[in-house]
Amino acid sequence: MTVSRLKDIPGIGVDKMGQAADDAGNSDMLRLENLDTDLRPPEEALEATLAAIGRDDANSYLPFLGTNDIRRAATSRISATTGQPYDWNTQCVISAGGLSGILNALLAILEPGDEVIITDPAYAGLLNRIRLAGGVPKLVPLRVVDGGWRLDLEELRRAASSRTRAVLTMSPSMPTGIVHTAEEWNAIAEVVMHTGAFLLHDAAMERLLYTGKPVIHPASLDGMAERTITVGCVSKEYRMIGWRVGWTVGPAPIMADIGLVSLTNVVCQVGIAMPGAAAAITAKDDGIAAATATWKARRDIILQALSDLPVVRPDGGWSLLIDTAELGYSPVEASRLLFEKGRIAATPMTGWGSEDIAGRYLRFVFANEPAERLDDIRERLRLAWQV
Repeated sequence: MTVSRLKDIPGIGVDKMGQAADDAGNSDMLRLENLDTDLRPPEEALEATLAAIGRDDANSYLPFLGTNDIRRAATSRISATTGQPYDWNTQCVISAGGLSGILNALLAILEPGDEVIITDPAYAGLLNRIRLAGGVPKLVPLRVVDGGWRLDLEELRRAASSRTRAVLTMSPSMPTGIVHTAEEWNAIAEVVMHTGAFLLHDAAMERLLYTGKPVIHPASLDGMAERTITVGCVSKEYRMIGWRVGWTVGPAPIMADIGLVSLTNVVCQVGIAMPGAAAAITAKDDGIAAATATWKARRDIILQALSDLPVVRPDGGWSLLIDTAELGYSPVEASRLLFEKGRIAATPMTGWGSEDIAGRYLRFVFANEPAERLDDIRERLRLAWQV
């Protein structure tokens, strides 16, 4: 690396797997490597985006922090979820996608060497942004309990220190699909209050739940609204990956700093995309419930087909993990064999946490392949791994 800030940033692996699958040009290849989806965005979003292409005000740098409509829509949505009042003018900044908002927030709250508590496994893009902002990830293990994921609460408490500046959460998370319980959220809140840290919450998938239970948003807990920064986007729930529109909502004082970082970083958002994003959030039927049911059905097909293998059940989100180390393969080797013999593109979790925990797993994304194409997944794994 030419600069030191990149020395601990290995990449995410998805780009290489996606490029390999594209280069193969095999229509029979199951594309389980990347967080795309084949489900359509809300019709209102498509119509508003098409109309925006011809509008002069959408072909502009202004307003720098996002249009009034999208900022109002985002804050109204989070207020409805949390029960907390948010002022769109002082407590919301629109970003070029959710991860841009995460980086803006980290740059606004971290000094070099500050620690950020995050789960193991976690999305490599989140870990890398912590490092890019000068922070140090403090990994807290997720444990497999009754076939699903649970947060190790003792390790969470042990991870807290005088250098803890943020706890970065995602529920449902990517890649595991863990959905935090009330007990876990209360433990996270205790750590935040004890350390005086911020809770930086990635809410990109918060309504993609397979548990039948309501959303628990950390800002709804006693005293947490003043410590919680929420980052959302239209990419996952609204199936609008290509729009690159996200939002960051939180306490007014820190939002002023996040706005300054945003202005310095990306400058402004995609002008022709924001009207569509606002339309999606305010649509009469945003399609999230129907899409979630479709993704759950795809998840269930994989879980049933691979029930004899070490697959961990996700309770939400778009992806699940299989412990290939238990089968005698490193995730990298398992991925190679699947690609060559099973015609499946899947990303190893190298760099998505510690080698001992995340480094055991291979990820399957079930958001982009129709149910009928998943029917032979067990046979594909048998051909690749002889299991």
